[in-house]
Amino acid sequence: MPDALSEFGLIAKYFVPLATHPGALALTDDAAVLEETAGRELIVTADALTAGVHFLPDDPPNLIASKALRVNLSDLAAKGAEPVGYLLALALPQSVDDAWLAEFARGLAEDQKAFGVSLLGGDTTATPGPLTIAITALGRAPRGAMIRRSGAKPGDHVFVSGTIGDAGAGLAILQGKTGGDTDAAFLIGRYRQPTPRVSLGPKLRGIANASLDVSDGLIADLGHIAETSGVRIVVEAEAIPRSAALVRFDPDIVCAATAGDDYEIAFTASSPVTADLPVTCIGRVEPGQGVVLLDREGREIPVIRPGFTHF
Repeated sequence: MPDALSEFGLIAKYFVPLATHPGALALTDDAAVLEETAGRELIVTADALTAGVHFLPDDPPNLIASKALRVNLSDLAAKGAEPVGYLLALALPQSVDDAWLAEFARGLAEDQKAFGVSLLGGDTTATPGPLTIAITALGRAPRGAMIRRSGAKPGDHVFVSGTIGDAGAGLAILQGKTGGDTDAAFLIGRYRQPTPRVSLGPKLRGIANASLDVSDGLIADLGHIAETSGVRIVVEAEAIPRSAALVRFDPDIVCAATAGDDYEIAFTASSPVTADLPVTCIGRVEPGQGVVLLDREGREIPVIRPGFTHF
């Protein structure tokens, strides 16, 4: 950490400028104040990112900051919430210096402008390592409109936004896997800086019966919906949307369906969705339990590891 700055000096220099919401009180207090209106609910989510687990230690600081914020905005989007602001807790090792913090703060500032959110507060502390970033994000939705995991019903269609598997390929490239060099920048970008579907999420209110963001892998995360809803989800492998860059790099559909860090929205709905929503129908919900991946002939494709697990 910078030797010349105290904890409060560090906050004043890098993070007070990010506290643009009036309720943040310029980070001069122990809490923030948010006004709520009748008929709306505050939706809260939290994610912690650790160097060597969620990002590589030598990733650019601005992209580390961006990813840390965006994975939380992705959770809010999957719940149908509109983002408001966030709390930031940093555990900083001695290797973090002024230049690193300046770039980290720049990444947050750029995303705050892009997504219309403000830093509301948080905490900083020193650590022997590794660098850890914890964000709690707050969003709003009409009362009772939050889309849970547990609402999937037999007969529902299963949808996913964007493309699946790009981020996993980007990580593989950063870890030294060769192939698809012309697409490396795109795939690495999808890993380092995911795109939270903040405009899509609120449009799913009243349409989606169950929803979550794809963080640990499509099959694994659909498994959470299946478990909490008490249903079976059938995924058609050929229907899973993949970018041309991913297919050139690695055409293995199981790899794409089980890679993490996509931060797309997967959801179920009783009826086909309107054409203006950028989503793809990839399967259906049936009575039963678990998730099954089928090939074009309807045969089950073995999935040994459905996604990333921490423990």
